[in-house]
Parts: sequence; C-alpha cells; structure tokens
Amino acid sequence: MSRPAAFFDLDKTIIARSSLFAFSRPFRAGGLITRRTVVRNAYAHFFYQVGGADHDQIERTREYLTALVTGWDVQQVRDIVAETLEQQIVPVVYREATALIDEHHAAGRDVVIVSSSGAEVVEPIGALLGADRVLATRMVVAEGRYTGEIAFYAYGPNKAVAVRELAEREGYDLAASFAYSDSFTDLPLLETVGHPSAVNPDRALRKEAATRGWPVLDFTQPVSLRDRLGQVNAPPRPVVLATGAVAGGAAAATLAYLVNRRRTPPAG
Repeated sequence: MSRPAAFFDLDKTIIARSSLFAFSRPFRAGGLITRRTVVRNAYAHFFYQVGGADHDQIERTREYLTALVTGWDVQQVRDIVAETLEQQIVPVVYREATALIDEHHAAGRDVVIVSSSGAEVVEPIGALLGADRVLATRMVVAEGRYTGEIAFYAYGPNKAVAVRELAEREGYDLAASFAYSDSFTDLPLLETVGHPSAVNPDRALRKEAATRGWPVLDFTQPVSLRDRLGQVNAPPRPVVLATGAVAGGAAAATLAYLVNRRRTPPAG
C-alpha cells in the first residue's frame, strides 16, 4: 500500500550552515586542503548564507569541488567526518527541523534527506538525525580514491527524478507527501509532492511560495543534539542511498562512534 513520506533538503533547512563548509577546517587539519581553500570556502559560504545560490553559482561550485576532491582518499574523508561530526554539525541543527522530523516519524512517515552534498558527508548526518533514507551526490571512486567524475549529482531536476524513483521502489504516495527546502533551485523537488514548504527561503523561492500559496517556515533556533545522542539505545535506522543499496555501515559506525564517545568516561 502507498504511504506518504517527508523529503528534507539539508543545508539551511535542517542545519544552519553549508554541510560542506562545516568540514573545511577538519579537512585542512587532515591535509586535504590548504588554508587558502578554507578562506575561499568561508567567503563563498558568507554569500550563500546571505543571498542563497543561483544555478550558475551552484555549477561553479560543483566544478570547483570535483576538481578539488580528485585524488582524495575516500576512507580518510569518512574518518574525518566521523571524528568531527559532533563538533561541526551537532550544534547547528535547527530545533524546528528536528521537531518536524519527529512529527513525521510519529505519523508513520519515512524521512528522506535530499542533498547535493556528497554521500560521505550526508550519510552520517542522516544517521545522526534518524533519517530513513538519503539521496545525495555520489562521486566515482577507483582504488579507494575519487576520480573527479560524478556518478549522480543530487541537484535541481535530478533531485525530483531521484525522489520519483525512490517513491516507486518504496511505495510512497507523492501526492500525500511533504517536502522542505530553502532554495529556488529545489523547485522541481517541491513540485513533486502534494505538500511543499519553503524553509528559510531565498528571495526567489519566497516569491514563488507566495505566488503558489505554499507555507513559508522560518527556522531560527539551532540546537544541540547531545541529548538525542545520549538517548540512543537501539541500532540506528538503516540509511539507504539513491541506488537503493544499503549504506548503513558507514552511517551506523559514525553514530556508534559518537554514542560510545559520549558514554566513555574521560581518562584520569
């Protein structure tokens, strides 16, 4: 039987910053990027926070990032994300977003995070938030390193295509489903469901939402998820990628790392 689901964009919808920018300093500490790159990312992040990002900016960012990560060791990226996730992401999750996620789960709806950020970053965040599935950008990997090619780019119309494919596999009723995003570039995603909402929208999306009569939600309260982490007693929900393959291993390992770290008393 068909059932509704809830689809969430990640940056500025669930978390109050760019997920990729959040890990700039840890990536530098790990030797993956330079200080100049960190400064450049901070500059781009400032304009993203103030005015959003249009299609051309997103494309330039995509080209820049794919060139940047070429040759990176995938396991090193996953290790850095796991080790710094609590510090970089836990304090900047919107209280309103976590409340919505809990409401949808209480109503029996799956929660799906749909993000243009890389799966290695989005998977662990999804596990942390209790998401059921993740649709994220996937890079081509050869011999454990990124080649610089993109296997799936979760952006713009591609998000809508991936959501429709997932709905067909999982039996989601899109007409009864919900979607949340901050960006006009996610208009195809919002149009896919029967209950779209604009969250902290950029100017173009705010105008579009007003024209269509869509709800506009302003999330303003970043909150720590430490209490939620401390209450984790059962295995995390399996996080599934757009391909349909279970990717819960890396996500579960990250969540277990965070929980065990919290429960382990400090030395001395």
